Amino acid sequence: MSMRQLIPALDAIASLRDQVLLLGSPLTAAATLAELAGASAVRIGVCEELRPVTDNDLRDLRQVLRGFELRMPPMPTLVKSALEARPDRVLLASEVRSSGHGGGPLDFTAWGSALPPVIRTLEEAGIEVAARIPAHPEAVKAARTADLRAVELETGQLVDLPAQELRSALEPFADAARLAAKLGLRVGLGGRLDGHRLLPFLEAAPGAEWVAVGREWVARSLLVGIDGATRDLRSLL
Repeated sequence: MSMRQLIPALDAIASLRDQVLLLGSPLTAAATLAELAGASAVRIGVCEELRPVTDNDLRDLRQVLRGFELRMPPMPTLVKSALEARPDRVLLASEVRSSGHGGGPLDFTAWGSALPPVIRTLEEAGIEVAARIPAHPEAVKAARTADLRAVELETGQLVDLPAQELRSALEPFADAARLAAKLGLRVGLGGRLDGHRLLPFLEAAPGAEWVAVGREWVARSLLVGIDGATRDLRSLL
């Protein structure tokens, strides 16, 4: 198996920039440092009001990054932004709020018939499409029915469980990962992961092709720098 991809997300940095009015280009600087330290791609989330992340941010990130991902709800206005920014992958998820929170599992039932045209439009533009989903078989089946080719299993609701509860929760998690692979879906992991929380999920989903990290990676970067935080996680994959 090829080396897993590490995908840091910049949402917390975008929120900090918005709150304290940082000057310069902290998103492009952070993205460049992460990529130089071994990140396979860098991700940013957008919401309908395009704040704190703007179309200009997306264009700037696309210009400096070799691997660029966009996380967004499947809204027509954001599809337009994605087509202009040309990310390598779009991760469809619940709406990202301007506070920087959000981006949880996609609700296939709520989006219904609006979802397939979004997927088709992005794929026809040469953009890979994945969806963040709860790690259970029904969500995997819904993703396959929607003609998705990749899923990111949500880990955020599990990472803080006590050890025994986590062991129990990882059984259906592993079942979902195996089913996704059986159905031909590429699998990634994402949601509040850090170096201390990562190993049990990798053991439950050994076929995972990528791991997405966010606020915990940014918090670690405050202590050891973006280079150190990225290299530390890269070494665990």
